[in-house]
Amino acid sequence: MFRKISSRLYQFSRGWVALSALAIFLLFGALVLPGQAAAAQAYSAQAGSPDTSLFYSPAALLRMAKSYGEAGRQAYVQARFTFDLAFPLVFTFFLASANSWLLNRALHPASRWRPLNLIPLGGMLFDYLENISAALVIGRYPASMPLMAALAPVFTLLKWIFVGGSFALLCAAAILAITRK
Repeated sequence: MFRKISSRLYQFSRGWVALSALAIFLLFGALVLPGQAAAAQAYSAQAGSPDTSLFYSPAALLRMAKSYGEAGRQAYVQARFTFDLAFPLVFTFFLASANSWLLNRALHPASRWRPLNLIPLGGMLFDYLENISAALVIGRYPASMPLMAALAPVFTLLKWIFVGGSFALLCAAAILAITRK
């Protein structure tokens, strides 16, 4: 199944697709992210956010939920199910198409490394899992959801590993593609 998805990404990812995905990613970053960052800063009351943290504990997540206040918790949950539905799609579209396009030029068609183009999909999956678990904990506060509170930090860390890995792969694939030319 994974090889089939990988192969489809290679078929889909042409130069114009990767450039279009880059343009969408940059536009989203310039036009949407600043407003979301300002809104998050307003409701987080300097307590931080699970989405931008690398490490945090379940207790820290509960402290964030408490410090947000009722209106802040509602704003956080709303952002997870509006903005944060779109953003993982945007960054995954860019990273998957650009990595696939570059890896297609960098690797031999029979290379066992070709499924590396699936790494951005892991970032999207763990971002959505993080959003769901953190939104449940924060939205239901002060009710206790110990399993979700324990899973949210794990999903956050895995999200950053996959997203960071996708950007590292992008750089490595670009270098490999250039050297193969």
